[in-house]
Amino acid sequence: MKLPGQDVIARQADEHLVTYRVKLPRKLVEHPIRQVAKRLSTALLVLVVTALVVYADRDGYTDNSDGPVDLLDAFYYATVTLSTTGYGDITPVTDAARLTNIFVITPLRVMFLIILVGTTLEALTERTREEWRLTRWRSTLRDHTVVVGFGTKGRSAIRTVCATGLRKEQVVVVDPSAKAIDAATADGYAGVIGDATRSEVLKRAELQRARQVIIATQRDDTAVLVTLTARQINRNAKIVAAVREEENAPLLKQSGADAVITSASAAGRLLGLSVLSPAAGMVMEDLIQQGTGLDVVERPVIKAEVGKSPRQMDDLVVSVVRGHRVLGYDDPAVGTLELTDRLITIVRATPGSQVAPDVRPLRS
Repeated sequence: MKLPGQDVIARQADEHLVTYRVKLPRKLVEHPIRQVAKRLSTALLVLVVTALVVYADRDGYTDNSDGPVDLLDAFYYATVTLSTTGYGDITPVTDAARLTNIFVITPLRVMFLIILVGTTLEALTERTREEWRLTRWRSTLRDHTVVVGFGTKGRSAIRTVCATGLRKEQVVVVDPSAKAIDAATADGYAGVIGDATRSEVLKRAELQRARQVIIATQRDDTAVLVTLTARQINRNAKIVAAVREEENAPLLKQSGADAVITSASAAGRLLGLSVLSPAAGMVMEDLIQQGTGLDVVERPVIKAEVGKSPRQMDDLVVSVVRGHRVLGYDDPAVGTLELTDRLITIVRATPGSQVAPDVRPLRS
């Protein structure tokens, strides 16, 4: 009988090379081909303008081969002049032509060189600039959120945590699909392309300095391996994982996950509730959509609330977190609120409402 993950472990044992790549979100810029096309068009325009200037003043130039300068000679002169080749077979001989060379042709030559050299330098320095961005990104990344898997579950999880005030710069997505990472960076998140069961890949996402990890992989065995690897790298991070089969949830918790969500069962329960009471289903759907309608928020107890019972609170308290226990609002063990308690309340969503940032993992 195979345990979940054995086939993945066997496959990884045969692999000797680790492939990963970090991609940072880019600002909205023009497509590189369009940029090059614009620069080439500008360079050609400079060439044409130079040729027309020379042709308009053709009487001030002489061609050593046949004397007068025609349109073809003008373009030839413009080409060798702007490229600084300068064969000397066509030369300005009058004062007006020489003044034109000083005040018109020379600036056009400089502009032409700037366009060509600038394009070359930009291509050469792109890799250096990207390496500098990666180094700076790694040095400033602290207490961030690592999301493994950018499918439907991963996207929804990111939208939820960002709705509570988390900045996009504090989210790093890990996924083996380059297309998924491209979609993540297009949304403004940093991404790491690679197999998240590899510790090297998770370290590229700076998981060792992360505050929380969301595991939303497509397979349960992969989720187990990622959880084991993530917990080994970071002992203090809060790890939340999603599984398809409910029977695999205990294995995730044993692997180090603080909370495990069974996606299939949760969807099924919501479906059943909606059948029994469509209104109740709508309320539950509203509660799990952070930032709209009603939100479930965890917050600390303030001094003015110490000594009160949960029923006496202005907010709608549904649970009290005391130590490592989560107690219902009507649990006799709650009694009155203490300063070290935390409250799980239902509040009306506002743009400024967000989950308290010092929420720590709850161990069962």
